Amino acid sequence: MDLFVFGEIVKTRGLRGCLKALSFLESQEILTGLEFIDLEFRSGRRSRHPVKKIDSAGKFLYLEFQDVADVEAARALIGCKLLMPRERLGALPDGEYYWQDIIGLEVYTTEGLFLGHVASIFPTGSNDVYVCRNGEAEYLIPAIVDAVVNIDLASRRITVNLLEGLKT
Repeated sequence: MDLFVFGEIVKTRGLRGCLKALSFLESQEILTGLEFIDLEFRSGRRSRHPVKKIDSAGKFLYLEFQDVADVEAARALIGCKLLMPRERLGALPDGEYYWQDIIGLEVYTTEGLFLGHVASIFPTGSNDVYVCRNGEAEYLIPAIVDAVVNIDLASRRITVNLLEGLKT
């Protein structure tokens, strides 16, 4: 099953196993009817948990799992990534991509120079910015037409026009 990360558990809440998680979703509507959530530990191990309740407040989720009944069991899950099946995501229009599809792609200039891999993405309000790293070098690439020439998910490659001032 193809899963995607939609949040991360940041702390416990109360004594009955409730968890507070930071949501990476733009809209929490996708969580409606979700029966299971897969968790990925820092070690890479995964476990599946039946959902008892999900509440949202801004960018945070308050989760209760049927198999997590106390604060000690909940505390063991802090730092876990939240995953759900990719098929819950809707199709995007041409030219739009989910962040998890972009992160990890190789980045090359139009001249063929390898810049590194997309390590993370952050929103600025007007556009996203791809953080490209290669060892000590870091490039901040705005996700705009003038900078991003091509994104090829099949070859896991982005071609960019390295605008003046993008290297940190």
